[in-house]
Amino acid sequence: MHTPPPYKEERPWGSFERFANNEQVTVKLLTIKAGEAFSLQSHKMRDEFWRVISGDGFITLGEERVPIVVGSDYSAPRGTKHRVEAGMTDVLMLEIGRGNFDEQDIIHFEDRYGRTDPQ
Repeated sequence: MHTPPPYKEERPWGSFERFANNEQVTVKLLTIKAGEAFSLQSHKMRDEFWRVISGDGFITLGEERVPIVVGSDYSAPRGTKHRVEAGMTDVLMLEIGRGNFDEQDIIHFEDRYGRTDPQ
């Protein structure tokens, strides 16, 4: 049985590799480049779970902004504003999405790369 290679996509903040998509879960490995961040965002149709593998920086969940702790787990239920900001080193993290996964489901609130949506 041949397993297809993971799907990889580059973004301004880094990249992700997706290992499963819209099965029971969507599994991705995120790399956020040192000094970069993805947008402050939320999702209507999915929850996200993260496990930090390496790196430093901050995670925003709702109104709380906390330092990244390697080996820790973080959850962003659907509708929760969230963001990962890498510090001096790249952040590598596992992301597991539950629910209907669609990259167009992202609502951008703040973004360094000009991707914001009308509020």
